[in-house]
Amino acid sequence: MRPEHYDVVVCGAGVAGLAAACGLGRLGHRVLVLDKRLTPAPVAKGEVLQPGSLAILREWGVADALDRAGALRLSRLAARAPDGEPRMVLDYSRLPAAHPWLLAHDYPVILETLEAALPGNVEIRRGVQFRQPRSTAGRVTGVRCDDGDLSASLVVAADGVSSRLRAAAGLDAPRRDYPHRLAAFDLHDVAVPPEFTAYVTENGLRLHYPLPGGRVRLYVQIAPDELRGVDADGTVRWADQVLAGCSGLAPLATSFRAALDRKQVLPVSRALANSLTAPGIALVGDSGHLVHPMAAQGMNSAIADAYDLAAKLRQGGSLADDVVDHALRRYDAARRPNLGHIGRTSHNAARMITGHSRLGDRALAGTGSNDRLRFEVMHTMSGLGVRRLTPLDRLHQLGLPDPRSTRLPGWAR
Repeated sequence: MRPEHYDVVVCGAGVAGLAAACGLGRLGHRVLVLDKRLTPAPVAKGEVLQPGSLAILREWGVADALDRAGALRLSRLAARAPDGEPRMVLDYSRLPAAHPWLLAHDYPVILETLEAALPGNVEIRRGVQFRQPRSTAGRVTGVRCDDGDLSASLVVAADGVSSRLRAAAGLDAPRRDYPHRLAAFDLHDVAVPPEFTAYVTENGLRLHYPLPGGRVRLYVQIAPDELRGVDADGTVRWADQVLAGCSGLAPLATSFRAALDRKQVLPVSRALANSLTAPGIALVGDSGHLVHPMAAQGMNSAIADAYDLAAKLRQGGSLADDVVDHALRRYDAARRPNLGHIGRTSHNAARMITGHSRLGDRALAGTGSNDRLRFEVMHTMSGLGVRRLTPLDRLHQLGLPDPRSTRLPGWAR
């Protein structure tokens, strides 16, 4: 029996997979999305959207749906001292963008709105385990699933950090773990300012932002084994130490203590695949790259992957094998340099906030006090386009006087 054929098979129904299905489905292709889960995993992730992503989602009708669903607009991304004094504030309201704000909502709601925006030529099958790609003469031509084989002109691997499809296609994404973890808490009945706030403390990062319904997401940097085997009383003492070391969290203290038994401990890594494509297959989202969540780039980079992949296939004009593979090479050539720069920017920001080194403190202070550099960094982080800092800019971050420090870049005037 010949395998059932689709124009595109997307493996994974997270934000990356649904965004790829949305972008490719809007080209008129017959798209099938497969996911091994019947429902999304309840993990604290992917809750803050950058302006660049909002422009894409507005085009797809998703941003308007998120607004109707109660998403919150955040005006700033700020690094602060433990007492709340500003160290570096990125004021998104000053961006020359159609959507000069961050948007925050729960990950399941973002998935629901993406799924609701899928065109009628996109089908989703859940509870289906995809095992490996099918291939012919070194080209991926579909996937093998528990319930049979599927053929496709293009396979999109959106199956996450430990992507089976990436490995089976011979692609590698060397992963480097940070020497810490993040403990995530869902706090209720509290209010914080409309900003993405990172506190720089002696013991590392404390980060929070508001979510709909009077809730706050709080992340606390911990050592890998810091909370392993700790009993309830020990966890309370640990929370007291966290609060004592960051007075800016005082308004959250009661809710934080009430949420201690519902924490999630998340590993933190960074990675970039040596290639985002092989003949017949493309990587999007976590299957191709990882960044530290402190800079709110992971989900946003996945949406940009999907949009750019669809753009390259639209320019090709057909799904003939050679046309698809040419489009995939162009996708890789366009995305990997940008992802590399975003990864470095995120890593440098994470080191400044989590490492508590004298050099990191100087770089944070130097960037925070320099209008020009602050706007260059904000432009890259917002997803509006990569702005590369020069070696001289790096010296200005570390304290070298900058005669242009009070002059905004040309694009921001």
